Amino acid sequence: MLGDSISTGKCQKISPSPHTQELSFPSSAVFFILFLFLSELTGFIATEIVNELYVDDPDKESGGKIEVSLNVSLPNLHCDLVGLDIQDEMGRHEVGHIDNSMKIPLNQGDGCRFEGEFTINKVPGNFHVSTHSATAQPQSPDMTHNIHKLVFGEKLQVKKVQGAFNALGGANRLSSNPLASHDYILKIVPTVYEDLTGKHRFSYQYTVANKEYVAYSHTGRIIPAIWFRYDLSPITVKYTERRQPFYRFVTTICAIVGGTFTVAGIIDSCIFTASEAWKKIQIGKMS
Repeated sequence: MLGDSISTGKCQKISPSPHTQELSFPSSAVFFILFLFLSELTGFIATEIVNELYVDDPDKESGGKIEVSLNVSLPNLHCDLVGLDIQDEMGRHEVGHIDNSMKIPLNQGDGCRFEGEFTINKVPGNFHVSTHSATAQPQSPDMTHNIHKLVFGEKLQVKKVQGAFNALGGANRLSSNPLASHDYILKIVPTVYEDLTGKHRFSYQYTVANKEYVAYSHTGRIIPAIWFRYDLSPITVKYTERRQPFYRFVTTICAIVGGTFTVAGIIDSCIFTASEAWKKIQIGKMS
C-alpha cells in the first residue's frame, strides 16, 4: 500500500509537465502566424513593376510629335551666336528655332546656357546647336559644352524603373577640341508607364553613341556644331504597375492560419505522446 501511494504521488508530480507544454505552444504559434501575416501584408501593400515589349506607336494622340527638352551650356560662346536648328526626313528645315527657348549668359557674357523645349516629328532627323543662325559667323567658334538635360516626352521619375530617360545628362565635353563638331547618335525607344489607376504616361528612353571630329570641305574648315541625330525604334517598352489581388491575399492568410494550427496540433500531439511515454518509462523504473 505504501509503495502504491508513493507511485501515485510520483505520477501526480510528473503529469503536469505535458499540460504545461500544451498550453505554452499555441502562444508561439500565434506569434508565428502574426509574423507571416505581417509579411504577407507588406507584400500585398507593395507594388511590382512588370515590363513587356511590343511593336506599336503607344501615343497615337500626339499627332506624330515628340516633345523634347534640351539644356546645354557653352561656356566659351556668346549667346548672340548660339542657335537651334531642326531638320528631318519630312522636309522640315528650321534654322534658329526660338519658340519656348531661353539663353542665359555665362562667364560675364562670354558663354551661354541654352534651354529649349520643342517638338520633333516621329521620323529620322536631327537637331543641332550651332552658329548657323547668327548674322555674322565667328572665325573660331568654341563648341566645348556640357549637357545638363536631354529628355524626350515626359520624364518618368519612378524608383523601380531603371531606364535611360536622360542618358546624356551630365555629358561633359569641356576639354574637347574647341573647333570640333560633336555627333550624338540617338536611338529613341517609346516607353509607356501604366500606374495602378490605369493612367498612361508616355516617355522615351534612348541609347547614345558619340564622335568628335573637325570637318573640312574644298572651301576650308566647316563650321562646327553639336549634332543630335535621332531615329526611332519600332519596339515599345511598357511598364505596368500591379498589386496582388485581394482575394489572393485573403486566401494566403487563411492558408497561413489553418496550416499553422494544423502543424501546431501535430507537433503538440507528438510532444504529448512522447511525454506520456517518457512518464510511463519513469514510472516503470521507480516501481
